[in-house]
Amino acid sequence: VQLVESGGGLVQPGGSLRLSCAVSGFPVSSTIMRWGRQAPGKGLEWVSSIYSGGTETYADSVRGRITISRDNDKNTLYLQMNSLKTEDTAVYYCANYPLTPGASPKSQGTQVTVSS
Repeated sequence: VQLVESGGGLVQPGGSLRLSCAVSGFPVSSTIMRWGRQAPGKGLEWVSSIYSGGTETYADSVRGRITISRDNDKNTLYLQMNSLKTEDTAVYYCANYPLTPGASPKSQGTQVTVSS
């Protein structure tokens, strides 16, 4: 099993980014897939999930600005982030496991920095 995130970068407030997570070892549609983030000095925070049936859920802090999706043919998970705020600055991780504050990420993540 391997999860490889990409697409992060430096963006101004109000900007957009699309994160990708290339999944290998299992079908991305076969289980709950999640995005989480970890800001400096803080624990891991759940951001969004997509269920095998396609149901999407979002944290209150990102609802309306962020969309989770997947491409089953490419076996890839995405996170489209719009109207980014400085408080969205964090390392973003994709996961096929629960994202709790005490969890340790199992992939390298991708850095998102929102700054003017």
